[in-house]
Amino acid sequence: MSVFGKISSLFAKTGNEAEDGLSFQAPLVGRFVPLSEVPDEVFSGKVLGDGFAIDPTEGVVVAPFDAEVSQVFRTGHALGLLGPGGLEVLIHVGIDTVKMAGEGFHPKVKAGQKVRAGEILLEFDLEAVRARAKSTITPVVVTNMDQVGALEPLATGKLVRGQIVLRVSKKI
Repeated sequence: MSVFGKISSLFAKTGNEAEDGLSFQAPLVGRFVPLSEVPDEVFSGKVLGDGFAIDPTEGVVVAPFDAEVSQVFRTGHALGLLGPGGLEVLIHVGIDTVKMAGEGFHPKVKAGQKVRAGEILLEFDLEAVRARAKSTITPVVVTNMDQVGALEPLATGKLVRGQIVLRVSKKI
C-alpha cells in the first residue's frame, strides 16, 4: 500500500493524457532537477517513489494534471494528489521545510477538492524557504509506482508554467 492508500490499476481519460498514459505539466516555474540530485536521501533514493524535482523561481505550485487533492499536510509544505485512475503524486516544497511549522506556506485547496491542470494549489514565500530550509528543490513523486509501467522525462533545464515535463504510462 502506498502513502495515500489503495488505488485502481487503470488511468481514466481526463483530457490531459494520450491513449497510454498521463502527461504532467510543470507544477512550478524553475529549473528541472533529476530526482537523483535532490539533497535528501528519501527522495534521491526513491524511497517514496519516482519522479522529478524543480528548483523554483516563483512561490506558486499548480496542479500538474486534473486531480483530486488527497491530502494537504498540516504545515502546508506538501500535498498529495489523486490523479486519473488512482495515480498518487506527492509535491513536497523544499527540503526540511516541515521544520518551518507552516510559516510562509499558504495552501489554496483542501483535501477532497477537485482541481484542474494549472489551478493554484499552494503559494509559499520562496525567500523564507531559501533562508530557513536545507533547499528550495521541490520533489514531485509518483508514490504508487506498483501501478506505473514507465516514467519518461520530457523536459530539462528551465521550466515554464504549463510545459509538459513528464509522461507516465500505466503498467500493462
